[in-house]
Amino acid sequence: MTRTRFTVALTGGIASGKSAASDRFAALGADVIDADLVSRELVAPGGEALAEIVAAFGKDVLDAEGALDRRAMRERVFADDAQRRRLESILHPRVRDILRERARAGSAWYALLVVPLLVESGQYGWVDRVLVVDVPRAVQRARLLARDGVTPELADAMLDAQASREQRLAIADDVIPNDGTLADLDDCVRQLHERYLALARP
Repeated sequence: MTRTRFTVALTGGIASGKSAASDRFAALGADVIDADLVSRELVAPGGEALAEIVAAFGKDVLDAEGALDRRAMRERVFADDAQRRRLESILHPRVRDILRERARAGSAWYALLVVPLLVESGQYGWVDRVLVVDVPRAVQRARLLARDGVTPELADAMLDAQASREQRLAIADDVIPNDGTLADLDDCVRQLHERYLALARP
């Protein structure tokens, strides 16, 4: 499959501020394509992956509307590595194919793929650059507890299930440190946007 646009994969640990960064790229004109939103499409009622997930995990993973109960599933898979890997084996290939297809389309100079589990899922060697939104683990944990209202035990399990900070930084072409102010984030995104435009234009 031929890629036709310059493509950046943005990743980072949970609660690192990926959405805050990607929203700023979108406001500057980047074509932002979010793996989490693609995943939601796949597990919505009638979605491509939902039947396989139900076959693998049982009908009790559905909510009253027939959609995937994402919160219950999250608690389930973060308590059991084997179940988490099983879910990922269903979702990751489908998400990756859709991201690649959408990265080829569109009119913006470059595509920014938001892929939280880039390190874990692999198979993204076709992107041009990897951008990591980076914060210390303690900041992630505090934000996760405040944002999602999860227990400290679940927060730790969610952090432990992801690639380490060091693993993410090891694959980074560019890094956004996101434990500063929003003005700092704005400046960093603006500089990177200009760099990506320069790289994308012939």
